[in-house]
Amino acid sequence: MGNINTKGIKENTFDAIVIGSGISGGWAAKELCEHGVKTLVLERGRDVKHLIDYPTMAKDPWDFPHRNDLPLKEKEDNPVASKCYAFREDAMHFFVKDKEHPYIQEKPFDWIRGYQVGGKSLTWGRCTQRWSNFEFTGPQRFGYGWDWPIRYEEVAPWYSHVEKFIGICGSKDGLEAMPDGEFLPPFELNSVEQHLKESILKNYGNRYFVHARWAHLTQPNQIHLEQGRGRCHARNLCQRGCPFGGYFSSNSSTLPWAAKTGNLTIRPFSVVHSIIYDEQKQKATGVRVIDTNTKEATEFFAKVIFVNGSALNSNLILLNSTSNRFPNGLGNDSGILGKYICHHNYRGNLGGEMEGFTDSYYNGRNPTDAIIANYRNLHKTDTGFIGGYTTYAGARRNRNNGEAYPEQMGAGYKESMTEPGPWTVYAYVQGETIPKEKNHVRLSTDKKDEWGIPQLITSVEYDDNDDKLLNDFFVQTEEMFTKAGVKNIHYSDSKQAPGLDIHEMGGCRMGTDPKTSMLDKRNALHHCKNVFVTDGACMASTGNQSPSILYMALTARACNYVVEEMKKGNL
Repeated sequence: MGNINTKGIKENTFDAIVIGSGISGGWAAKELCEHGVKTLVLERGRDVKHLIDYPTMAKDPWDFPHRNDLPLKEKEDNPVASKCYAFREDAMHFFVKDKEHPYIQEKPFDWIRGYQVGGKSLTWGRCTQRWSNFEFTGPQRFGYGWDWPIRYEEVAPWYSHVEKFIGICGSKDGLEAMPDGEFLPPFELNSVEQHLKESILKNYGNRYFVHARWAHLTQPNQIHLEQGRGRCHARNLCQRGCPFGGYFSSNSSTLPWAAKTGNLTIRPFSVVHSIIYDEQKQKATGVRVIDTNTKEATEFFAKVIFVNGSALNSNLILLNSTSNRFPNGLGNDSGILGKYICHHNYRGNLGGEMEGFTDSYYNGRNPTDAIIANYRNLHKTDTGFIGGYTTYAGARRNRNNGEAYPEQMGAGYKESMTEPGPWTVYAYVQGETIPKEKNHVRLSTDKKDEWGIPQLITSVEYDDNDDKLLNDFFVQTEEMFTKAGVKNIHYSDSKQAPGLDIHEMGGCRMGTDPKTSMLDKRNALHHCKNVFVTDGACMASTGNQSPSILYMALTARACNYVVEEMKKGNL
């Protein structure tokens, strides 16, 4: 490490340190600071302030040199990042450039990252369904992976706690597979979506096309106004940073809320090298940091450390936190740290055409999709594969293609383009994948990044179960759409590599047995009780629901436990 610039232990000591400022790190900061805990948030990237640092938030398409397309040079320089739908002229400044932060792909893995204050909360998809007990009990019931140490009932109050604060639009549908929450009014289903809903329920009885749940303020409550946020304007430009605070991000919500308490310190440009373990005290005492720009090394100290660097980076930090007590990574007596990495299967897309309904349209650019809640392998295994899948779906009217004007010129052609064309429907899959030991990350023994930290090696792949699940999505969705009258249905397997789903999970999973898990039911390391991991690394399985709101709920829950233990003098 070279010379350590501590600037005095007292100056660099806090009650708690949070590694990462994204969705879960922001929640850790908010919860801890609200309870009077002096908290340092470490972020390896630059500072991003709400409103001030959204340079493209109000630009029109013609304001971009390439009309918001991606220049060829950017694609060539960023073969991984450029695969992400949001890596375009209007938002690529919120993404890691490939060459600046290399990693080693033993098997193809598209690692999408956002290194700035707020992390990927600035560009996330914003879908926020609750897990049900089907997801928490699935591994135990069907014999795959390891049992979760918690159940839905333990997390439900924390889901509510989070939902009320961040603002979730949706409808109460009474579905066992997708529990209801604390909802703002949803965006309305359009006429074709309403038809799909009625047709699927009529033809199947136990399949539900409903509003998904999204982190958008359709009708802000007082708590949202107190955050300085306003109503979503349905621009569907969320990845640029929302000037209204209409969708939830750390930058517009949790971090400013934490800052108002006077208990928050944010330190950008702080690459976390490792967590310091004191073998005499048998606990972690601080964090080693490398300045992003100067490469100067500094140590910060705290009673409690939250690891929220995003799943793979959190695994990297823990693997690199070695000592005589933990030669294979902090808390890693079990040897499973970095193993059982998993993700979501997003490979399937399906579309078609719907005749009629030409007397209706819709307002705005709805930033949400509808959803067909998981109907597979709920109470029992009813397919030839393990796990379930969420189907995102919707309908839209295309612009008139001006077929009467083959020359594509003139006033007539221009006017025809203002008329709405026929309806199209679409669906895409979010499928559960099964944790497997061979799917792992580890540290390189010979390659380091420019901060002297070993590069991460990713070794993650699909399996036969993923293919079977994907095929079932194609067969079942085509059947449902056909019965609803959809024509010219087509579907495709993108064959995209793991990682592009941007839902990487696992490697530091929760469990009851220290021999087969890293974390206890409170998200604390079994063998280092003052270190908590509450981002995607903690996941014991993936479920089929979007995971981000679960990270937030688990973070709030763990922070509440930490505050109570601090009051008792146990931390």
